[in-house]
Amino acid sequence: MNTTSSSSPGRITRVLRHLRSGAGSGRRLFPQEALAEIAGAIAAGEQTHRGELRLIVEAAMPLDMVWAGIGNRQRALALFAEHGVWDTEDNCGVLIYINLAERAVDIVADRAIGRKIDAAIWQAICATMTAGFARGEFRASTLEAVERVNALLRQQFPADGARDNELPDSPLMI
Repeated sequence: MNTTSSSSPGRITRVLRHLRSGAGSGRRLFPQEALAEIAGAIAAGEQTHRGELRLIVEAAMPLDMVWAGIGNRQRALALFAEHGVWDTEDNCGVLIYINLAERAVDIVADRAIGRKIDAAIWQAICATMTAGFARGEFRASTLEAVERVNALLRQQFPADGARDNELPDSPLMI
């Protein structure tokens, strides 16, 4: 239950942060060359394991969600479902969700992965990314996270032959 009043300075500050962060800031922080490099890293990694990795970068959450107090984790879970990251044959989907307005990151792993990889490991990857974002290293931090996720998936879910690519490799900018 959200206990913040509708006139809360924190809520207003959060809404303003999302209003100031638009598609232009997303394109500036993640230009096409960076997106192509990230897509390549995702595709290459998926050749070495049975997981499916999806990266979604959101410049700003919809204002009604911000005003309602929807948090980063809630948004990541909703996008995980909305984009079918859970719907892979081996239940091995992983979503890396980046909220640019808040410089926040969440990783959501499907149930097969969640049984083998502890949440603290995902939190450490998120912390590394947000520390890199604070230094302005969006591309490098994201590529490092993709590699770390690929390494974990290689270890726990190694490739076992040719398979279909079930999720797009290209980052989704929303």
